Amino acid sequence: MAQSIHISTLRKMLKAGDPVDIKLWVKSGEIQEWRNCIPLRYNFYKGTQQFKLLNSTQIRQARICCIFSVNNLEVFL
Repeated sequence: MAQSIHISTLRKMLKAGDPVDIKLWVKSGEIQEWRNCIPLRYNFYKGTQQFKLLNSTQIRQARICCIFSVNNLEVFL
């Protein structure tokens, strides 16, 4: 049985700043998996989080509500 966490717990995990592996839906509808990324900035009003992917040093932005898995833990609303 898969373990799950609430989205508020996800925000606390991201606030800690430790590297995480996340799975999320993107605007086109496909599922992406970002491995070994560090959370940077959180925008409360837009509901977005910036991540730095350590393997490629890219900075990407994702909506928090579109993240459905972090470190192999299912995220629910």
